[in-house]
Amino acid sequence: MSGLAVRIIPCLDFKDGRVVKGVRFENLVDSGDPLERALLYEAQGADELAFLDISATVEGRKTMAKEVARIRKAIAIPITVGGGIASMEDAARLLDSGADRVSVNSAAVREPAIIEAIARRFGVQCAVVAIDATKSPAMPSGYEVKIAAGAVATGLDAIEWASEAAQRGAGEILLTSIDRDGTNLGYECNLIHLVSRAVPIPVVASGGASKPEHFLEGYRNGALALLAAGIFHRSEVSISEIKQYLSAHNVEVRL
Repeated sequence: MSGLAVRIIPCLDFKDGRVVKGVRFENLVDSGDPLERALLYEAQGADELAFLDISATVEGRKTMAKEVARIRKAIAIPITVGGGIASMEDAARLLDSGADRVSVNSAAVREPAIIEAIARRFGVQCAVVAIDATKSPAMPSGYEVKIAAGAVATGLDAIEWASEAAQRGAGEILLTSIDRDGTNLGYECNLIHLVSRAVPIPVVASGGASKPEHFLEGYRNGALALLAAGIFHRSEVSISEIKQYLSAHNVEVRL
């Protein structure tokens, strides 16, 4: 892993024009204006921005494209956009609006060929597969993939699905532990470890980080990028503080 700077990625969950945050994908609370948040996080040293539409009706996707364009004009860091991308047209609209990458989740499970199609048309670097996983003793790895914002169990083993996604052309896995989301308990490090060992592409850890130590744990378990939301929205710690902590523990970051 040496030679690769670890990326710190704040996440903006977007609904009805506002940033929101919940616990295990439920009980959402308002967390501000997307553009204001994007500007703040870029100023703090964010390497990228994740922007996820969690109310992805058709109208939501149109609103999302406008919001992406608004933010793209204001910031220079890369933007990954996900939520409700169900077709190549959806992906193209968001990339044309200024997204650098698109993240597919439910659509990829339902129609895996969309991963190959996005990678082929726009490049592997544009194709992110988001995996929402929860503990399940019924799965070989102990983790099951869920879709539709965590509401629908798929019967897919998370590690097997991550491996297939990589084989189909995903350039990155955005891995969220539903069990840890919004809990402040830290990343699901065993899940990160299993997936990062199973795929040859970067894994972005998501779900549960609330202090600098959690970011270090995520990295040490194989994540090459570390995503968080609530900790930044509540101004509990800044992105620059996270980076200083990681640097002090011999982790390469962009300061």
